[in-house]
Amino acid sequence: MIAVVLVVCGIAYNLLAIVGALRFRRHGDVPDFRPPVSILKPVRGLDDRFHEAIQSHALQNYPQFELVFGTALANDPARAEIDRLRLEFPAVPIRVIDTTNDAPNGKAGSLEILARHAQFDVLLVNDGDILVPPDYLSRVVGPLGDNRAGLVTCLYRARASSFASKAEALGIATEFAPSVLVARLLSASGFALGATMAFRAADLRAIGGFAALRDYLADDYHLGARIARLGKRVVLSDVVVETGLGAGTWRDVWKHQLRWSRTIRTSRPAGYFGYLVTQATFWCIVAAALGHWRIALGGLAARLLAAAAGMLALGYGNLSGLALVPLRDLFGLAVWLAGIGGREVEWRGLRYRLFADGRIQPIP
Repeated sequence: MIAVVLVVCGIAYNLLAIVGALRFRRHGDVPDFRPPVSILKPVRGLDDRFHEAIQSHALQNYPQFELVFGTALANDPARAEIDRLRLEFPAVPIRVIDTTNDAPNGKAGSLEILARHAQFDVLLVNDGDILVPPDYLSRVVGPLGDNRAGLVTCLYRARASSFASKAEALGIATEFAPSVLVARLLSASGFALGATMAFRAADLRAIGGFAALRDYLADDYHLGARIARLGKRVVLSDVVVETGLGAGTWRDVWKHQLRWSRTIRTSRPAGYFGYLVTQATFWCIVAAALGHWRIALGGLAARLLAAAAGMLALGYGNLSGLALVPLRDLFGLAVWLAGIGGREVEWRGLRYRLFADGRIQPIP
Protein backbone atom coordinates (compact mmCIF):
# COMPACT_ATOMS: atom_id res chain seq x y z
CA MET A 1 0.00 0.00 0.00
CA ILE A 2 2.84 2.42 0.83
CA ALA A 3 4.35 1.82 -2.62
CA VAL A 4 1.00 2.70 -4.27
CA VAL A 5 0.77 5.94 -2.27
CA LEU A 6 4.31 6.86 -3.29
CA VAL A 7 3.52 6.13 -6.95
CA VAL A 8 0.53 8.49 -6.66
CA CYS A 9 2.84 11.11 -5.12
CA GLY A 10 5.21 10.58 -8.05
CA ILE A 11 2.36 11.03 -10.52
CA ALA A 12 1.32 14.29 -8.83
CA TYR A 13 4.92 15.53 -8.90
CA ASN A 14 5.33 14.71 -12.58
CA LEU A 15 2.05 16.41 -13.47
CA LEU A 16 3.36 19.53 -11.73
CA ALA A 17 6.57 19.21 -13.78
CA ILE A 18 4.51 19.12 -16.98
CA VAL A 19 2.57 22.24 -15.91
CA GLY A 20 5.84 23.97 -15.00
CA ALA A 21 7.33 23.11 -18.40
CA LEU A 22 4.26 24.39 -20.25
CA ARG A 23 4.37 27.67 -18.34
CA PHE A 24 8.09 28.02 -18.98
CA ARG A 25 7.57 27.68 -22.74
CA ARG A 26 5.24 30.70 -22.79
CA HIS A 27 7.69 33.49 -23.60
CA GLY A 28 6.73 37.02 -22.63
CA ASP A 29 7.90 40.35 -24.00
CA VAL A 30 11.52 41.28 -23.32
CA PRO A 31 11.63 44.28 -20.93
CA ASP A 32 13.14 47.41 -22.49
CA PHE A 33 16.01 47.71 -19.99
CA ARG A 34 19.53 47.79 -21.46
CA PRO A 35 22.10 49.04 -18.92
CA PRO A 36 25.83 48.48 -19.53
CA VAL A 37 26.90 45.02 -18.31
CA SER A 38 30.17 43.56 -17.04
CA ILE A 39 30.33 39.84 -17.89
CA LEU A 40 32.59 38.11 -15.37
CA LYS A 41 33.99 34.77 -16.50
CA PRO A 42 36.39 32.83 -14.27
CA VAL A 43 38.14 30.21 -16.43
CA ARG A 44 40.48 27.32 -15.84
CA GLY A 45 41.71 25.30 -18.79
CA LEU A 46 39.93 24.67 -22.06
CA ASP A 47 36.39 23.44 -21.63
CA ASP A 48 34.53 21.69 -24.43
CA ARG A 49 34.04 24.11 -27.38
CA PHE A 50 35.52 26.90 -25.29
CA HIS A 51 36.17 29.33 -28.14
CA GLU A 52 32.71 28.90 -29.59
CA ALA A 53 31.28 29.61 -26.14
CA ILE A 54 33.22 32.82 -25.50
CA GLN A 55 32.64 33.92 -29.09
CA SER A 56 28.88 33.69 -28.51
CA HIS A 57 29.27 36.33 -25.78
CA ALA A 58 31.22 38.69 -28.02
CA LEU A 59 28.44 38.38 -30.64
CA GLN A 60 25.74 39.76 -28.35
CA ASN A 61 23.21 42.12 -29.89
CA TYR A 62 23.42 44.55 -26.96
CA PRO A 63 24.35 48.26 -26.68
CA GLN A 64 27.27 48.14 -24.22
CA PHE A 65 29.05 45.35 -22.38
CA GLU A 66 32.52 44.17 -21.45
CA LEU A 67 34.04 40.70 -21.08
CA VAL A 68 36.26 40.29 -18.02
CA PHE A 69 38.01 36.92 -17.84
CA GLY A 70 39.86 35.69 -14.80
CA THR A 71 42.47 32.96 -14.54
CA ALA A 72 44.81 31.99 -11.74
CA LEU A 73 47.28 30.16 -14.02
CA ALA A 74 49.90 32.13 -15.94
CA ASN A 75 50.17 29.37 -18.58
CA ASP A 76 46.44 28.64 -18.78
CA PRO A 77 45.67 27.55 -22.39
CA ALA A 78 42.46 29.58 -22.21
CA ARG A 79 44.56 32.76 -22.45
CA ALA A 80 45.50 32.02 -26.07
CA GLU A 81 41.84 31.60 -27.00
CA ILE A 82 40.94 34.86 -25.28
CA ASP A 83 43.73 36.63 -27.19
CA ARG A 84 42.30 35.18 -30.38
CA LEU A 85 38.87 36.52 -29.40
CA ARG A 86 40.36 40.00 -28.96
CA LEU A 87 41.67 39.91 -32.53
CA GLU A 88 38.30 38.74 -33.86
CA PHE A 89 36.32 41.42 -31.98
CA PRO A 90 38.50 44.55 -31.58
CA ALA A 91 35.45 46.69 -30.79
CA VAL A 92 34.46 44.59 -27.75
CA PRO A 93 36.24 45.49 -24.47
CA ILE A 94 37.92 42.23 -23.41
CA ARG A 95 40.27 41.94 -20.44
CA VAL A 96 42.08 39.12 -18.65
CA ILE A 97 42.70 39.52 -14.91
CA ASP A 98 45.08 37.48 -12.79
CA THR A 99 42.80 35.96 -10.15
CA THR A 100 45.34 34.05 -8.07
CA ASN A 101 43.75 33.60 -4.64
CA ASP A 102 43.73 31.36 -1.59
CA ALA A 103 39.96 30.92 -1.21
CA PRO A 104 38.75 27.36 -0.51
CA ASN A 105 36.33 27.92 -3.41
CA GLY A 106 38.77 29.21 -6.02
CA LYS A 107 35.96 30.25 -8.36
CA ALA A 108 34.38 32.48 -5.70
CA GLY A 109 37.84 33.85 -4.95
CA SER A 110 38.30 34.67 -8.64
CA LEU A 111 34.91 36.36 -8.79
CA GLU A 112 35.80 38.44 -5.74
CA ILE A 113 38.74 39.85 -7.70
CA LEU A 114 36.85 40.20 -11.00
CA ALA A 115 34.02 42.13 -9.33
CA ARG A 116 36.54 44.73 -8.19
CA HIS A 117 37.62 45.25 -11.81
CA ALA A 118 34.11 45.49 -13.28
CA GLN A 119 33.33 48.86 -14.84
CA PHE A 120 29.54 48.64 -14.80
CA ASP A 121 26.81 48.45 -12.17
CA VAL A 122 25.13 45.32 -13.58
CA LEU A 123 27.16 42.13 -13.35
CA LEU A 124 26.63 38.83 -15.11
CA VAL A 125 28.47 35.65 -14.10
CA ASN A 126 28.64 32.38 -15.97
CA ASP A 127 31.14 29.62 -16.63
CA GLY A 128 33.68 29.49 -19.43
CA ASP A 129 31.89 26.76 -21.39
CA ILE A 130 28.45 28.42 -21.52
CA LEU A 131 27.15 28.92 -25.06
CA VAL A 132 24.46 31.62 -25.43
CA PRO A 133 22.08 32.98 -28.12
CA PRO A 134 22.61 36.47 -29.62
CA ASP A 135 19.77 38.03 -27.57
CA TYR A 136 21.00 36.49 -24.31
CA LEU A 137 21.97 39.73 -22.57
CA SER A 138 18.75 41.51 -23.53
CA ARG A 139 16.57 38.71 -22.21
CA VAL A 140 18.58 38.03 -19.06
CA VAL A 141 19.31 41.60 -17.97
CA GLY A 142 15.88 42.96 -18.94
CA PRO A 143 14.02 41.67 -15.83
CA LEU A 144 16.39 43.68 -13.60
CA GLY A 145 14.51 46.76 -14.80
CA ASP A 146 12.04 45.82 -12.07
CA ASN A 147 13.64 46.87 -8.77
CA ARG A 148 11.91 43.97 -7.03
CA ALA A 149 14.08 41.55 -9.04
CA GLY A 150 17.47 40.94 -7.45
CA LEU A 151 18.95 38.19 -9.59
CA VAL A 152 18.14 36.53 -12.92
CA THR A 153 19.18 32.95 -13.63
CA CYS A 154 18.75 30.42 -16.46
CA LEU A 155 18.09 26.77 -17.09
CA TYR A 156 20.64 24.96 -19.21
CA ARG A 157 20.94 21.97 -21.46
CA ALA A 158 24.13 19.99 -21.94
CA ARG A 159 26.06 18.83 -24.97
CA ALA A 160 28.12 15.67 -24.63
CA SER A 161 30.22 13.36 -26.80
CA SER A 162 30.44 10.11 -24.80
CA PHE A 163 27.66 7.73 -23.80
CA ALA A 164 28.30 8.37 -20.09
CA SER A 165 28.19 12.15 -20.53
CA LYS A 166 25.07 11.87 -22.70
CA ALA A 167 23.42 9.97 -19.86
CA GLU A 168 24.33 12.84 -17.54
CA ALA A 169 22.90 15.34 -20.04
CA LEU A 170 19.70 13.28 -20.15
CA GLY A 171 19.46 13.56 -16.37
CA ILE A 172 19.83 17.35 -16.54
CA ALA A 173 16.95 17.58 -19.02
CA THR A 174 14.59 15.01 -17.54
CA GLU A 175 15.28 15.17 -13.80
CA PHE A 176 17.08 18.38 -12.84
CA ALA A 177 15.22 20.87 -15.09
CA PRO A 178 11.77 19.52 -14.12
CA SER A 179 12.72 19.76 -10.42
CA VAL A 180 13.63 23.44 -10.88
CA LEU A 181 10.35 24.11 -12.72
CA VAL A 182 8.32 22.42 -9.96
CA ALA A 183 10.16 24.44 -7.31
CA ARG A 184 9.39 27.66 -9.21
CA LEU A 185 5.75 26.63 -9.50
CA LEU A 186 5.30 25.95 -5.78
CA SER A 187 7.50 28.56 -4.13
CA ALA A 188 8.51 32.18 -4.59
CA SER A 189 11.83 31.53 -2.86
CA GLY A 190 14.63 31.45 -5.37
CA PHE A 191 17.96 29.83 -5.84
CA ALA A 192 20.45 30.69 -8.52
CA LEU A 193 21.95 28.35 -11.09
CA GLY A 194 25.59 28.91 -11.99
CA ALA A 195 24.88 28.71 -15.72
CA THR A 196 23.79 32.38 -15.50
CA MET A 197 23.54 34.87 -12.66
CA ALA A 198 22.78 38.52 -13.48
CA PHE A 199 22.49 41.01 -10.61
CA ARG A 200 23.33 44.54 -9.48
CA ALA A 201 26.73 45.32 -7.99
CA ALA A 202 24.92 47.19 -5.19
CA ASP A 203 23.08 44.02 -4.14
CA LEU A 204 26.33 42.06 -4.24
CA ARG A 205 27.89 44.62 -1.88
CA ALA A 206 24.85 44.43 0.39
CA ILE A 207 25.41 40.69 1.01
CA GLY A 208 29.13 41.12 1.66
CA GLY A 209 30.37 40.51 -1.88
CA PHE A 210 31.90 37.28 -3.14
CA ALA A 211 34.16 37.39 -0.08
CA ALA A 212 31.18 36.10 1.89
CA LEU A 213 30.94 33.06 -0.40
CA ARG A 214 34.59 32.05 -0.71
CA ASP A 215 34.28 29.22 1.85
CA TYR A 216 31.19 27.61 0.30
CA LEU A 217 31.03 24.95 -2.38
CA ALA A 218 27.65 26.06 -3.78
CA ASP A 219 28.51 29.72 -4.34
CA ASP A 220 25.68 30.06 -6.88
CA TYR A 221 23.05 28.79 -4.45
CA HIS A 222 24.27 31.03 -1.63
CA LEU A 223 24.45 34.09 -3.89
CA GLY A 224 20.81 33.66 -4.89
CA ALA A 225 19.67 32.85 -1.35
CA ARG A 226 21.40 35.88 0.16
CA ILE A 227 20.07 38.28 -2.45
CA ALA A 228 16.59 36.83 -1.82
CA ARG A 229 17.03 37.64 1.87
CA LEU A 230 17.33 41.31 0.86
CA GLY A 231 13.64 41.04 -0.03
CA LYS A 232 14.29 40.67 -3.75
CA ARG A 233 13.09 38.02 -6.20
CA VAL A 234 15.25 35.52 -8.02
CA VAL A 235 13.83 35.39 -11.56
CA LEU A 236 14.06 32.42 -13.88
CA SER A 237 14.66 33.76 -17.40
CA ASP A 238 13.10 32.09 -20.41
CA VAL A 239 16.57 31.82 -21.99
CA VAL A 240 18.11 28.34 -22.09
CA VAL A 241 21.89 28.29 -22.35
CA GLU A 242 24.13 25.37 -23.21
CA THR A 243 26.99 23.83 -21.26
CA GLY A 244 29.57 21.22 -22.28
CA LEU A 245 30.13 17.88 -20.56
CA GLY A 246 32.75 16.63 -23.00
CA ALA A 247 33.62 12.95 -23.28
CA GLY A 248 33.54 11.95 -19.64
CA THR A 249 33.79 8.36 -18.47
CA TRP A 250 31.31 6.72 -16.10
CA ARG A 251 33.80 7.37 -13.30
CA ASP A 252 33.88 11.08 -14.21
CA VAL A 253 30.10 11.25 -14.30
CA TRP A 254 29.77 9.45 -10.97
CA LYS A 255 32.21 11.84 -9.25
CA HIS A 256 30.52 14.88 -10.77
CA GLN A 257 27.04 13.72 -9.81
CA LEU A 258 28.15 12.74 -6.32
CA ARG A 259 29.63 16.19 -5.75
CA TRP A 260 26.42 17.74 -6.97
CA SER A 261 24.36 15.44 -4.73
CA ARG A 262 26.34 16.23 -1.60
CA THR A 263 26.23 19.92 -2.44
CA ILE A 264 22.42 19.83 -2.58
CA ARG A 265 22.32 17.82 0.67
CA THR A 266 24.15 20.58 2.54
CA SER A 267 22.48 23.51 0.74
CA ARG A 268 18.86 22.31 0.65
CA PRO A 269 18.50 19.29 2.96
CA ALA A 270 14.67 19.30 2.86
CA GLY A 271 14.69 19.19 -0.93
CA TYR A 272 17.40 16.54 -0.89
CA PHE A 273 15.49 14.08 1.28
CA GLY A 274 12.21 14.94 -0.42
CA TYR A 275 13.81 13.66 -3.62
CA LEU A 276 13.06 10.07 -2.57
CA VAL A 277 9.29 10.66 -2.72
CA THR A 278 9.53 11.91 -6.31
CA GLN A 279 11.32 8.79 -7.62
CA ALA A 280 8.41 7.50 -9.68
CA THR A 281 10.44 4.92 -11.62
CA PHE A 282 11.68 3.17 -8.47
CA TRP A 283 8.28 3.16 -6.78
CA CYS A 284 6.63 1.93 -9.98
CA ILE A 285 9.01 -1.03 -9.99
CA VAL A 286 8.17 -1.74 -6.33
CA ALA A 287 4.42 -1.42 -7.00
CA ALA A 288 4.63 -3.72 -10.02
CA ALA A 289 6.57 -6.30 -8.01
CA LEU A 290 3.74 -6.26 -5.47
CA GLY A 291 1.16 -6.84 -8.21
CA HIS A 292 -0.12 -3.27 -8.68
CA TRP A 293 0.53 -3.20 -12.44
CA ARG A 294 -2.05 -0.60 -13.45
CA ILE A 295 -0.89 2.09 -11.06
CA ALA A 296 2.73 1.24 -11.90
CA LEU A 297 2.11 1.71 -15.64
CA GLY A 298 0.25 4.96 -14.96
CA GLY A 299 3.14 6.22 -12.87
CA LEU A 300 5.68 5.31 -15.53
CA ALA A 301 3.60 7.03 -18.22
CA ALA A 302 3.45 10.22 -16.12
CA ARG A 303 7.21 10.04 -15.56
CA LEU A 304 7.96 9.72 -19.28
CA LEU A 305 5.57 12.56 -20.15
CA ALA A 306 7.28 14.81 -17.60
CA ALA A 307 10.69 13.82 -18.98
CA ALA A 308 9.52 14.70 -22.50
CA ALA A 309 8.18 18.04 -21.23
CA GLY A 310 11.55 18.80 -19.63
CA MET A 311 13.40 18.03 -22.86
CA LEU A 312 11.04 20.19 -24.91
CA ALA A 313 11.32 23.05 -22.41
CA LEU A 314 15.09 23.00 -22.89
CA GLY A 315 14.74 23.06 -26.67
CA TYR A 316 15.47 19.44 -27.56
CA GLY A 317 13.95 18.48 -30.90
CA ASN A 318 14.86 14.80 -30.65
CA LEU A 319 13.21 12.79 -27.87
CA SER A 320 14.85 9.47 -28.71
CA GLY A 321 16.59 9.38 -25.33
CA LEU A 322 13.25 8.92 -23.52
CA ALA A 323 13.62 5.14 -23.63
CA LEU A 324 16.67 5.44 -21.37
CA VAL A 325 14.98 7.62 -18.74
CA PRO A 326 14.02 4.75 -16.38
CA LEU A 327 17.63 3.51 -16.35
CA ARG A 328 18.90 7.05 -15.81
CA ASP A 329 16.46 7.44 -12.93
CA LEU A 330 17.84 4.34 -11.23
CA PHE A 331 21.39 5.64 -11.68
CA GLY A 332 20.28 8.93 -10.14
CA LEU A 333 18.80 7.08 -7.19
CA ALA A 334 22.11 5.28 -6.67
CA VAL A 335 23.93 8.63 -6.64
CA TRP A 336 21.38 9.98 -4.16
CA LEU A 337 21.94 7.02 -1.82
CA ALA A 338 25.72 7.51 -2.03
CA GLY A 339 25.27 11.22 -1.36
CA ILE A 340 23.46 10.69 1.94
CA GLY A 341 26.78 10.02 3.65
CA GLY A 342 30.31 11.13 2.99
CA ARG A 343 32.10 14.38 3.68
CA GLU A 344 34.46 14.56 0.72
CA VAL A 345 33.97 15.90 -2.81
CA GLU A 346 36.23 16.21 -5.82
CA TRP A 347 36.15 19.35 -7.94
CA ARG A 348 38.39 19.95 -10.96
CA GLY A 349 40.87 17.36 -9.75
CA LEU A 350 41.08 18.77 -6.20
CA ARG A 351 39.67 17.11 -3.09
CA TYR A 352 37.70 18.95 -0.40
CA ARG A 353 36.18 18.18 2.97
CA LEU A 354 32.53 19.26 3.00
CA PHE A 355 30.99 20.51 6.25
CA ALA A 356 27.34 20.37 7.26
CA ASP A 357 26.79 24.09 6.55
CA GLY A 358 28.16 23.81 3.01
CA ARG A 359 31.62 25.16 3.72
CA ILE A 360 34.63 23.37 2.25
CA GLN A 361 38.23 22.83 3.23
CA PRO A 362 40.93 21.67 0.79
CA ILE A 363 42.42 18.24 1.52
CA PRO A 364 46.21 18.27 0.96
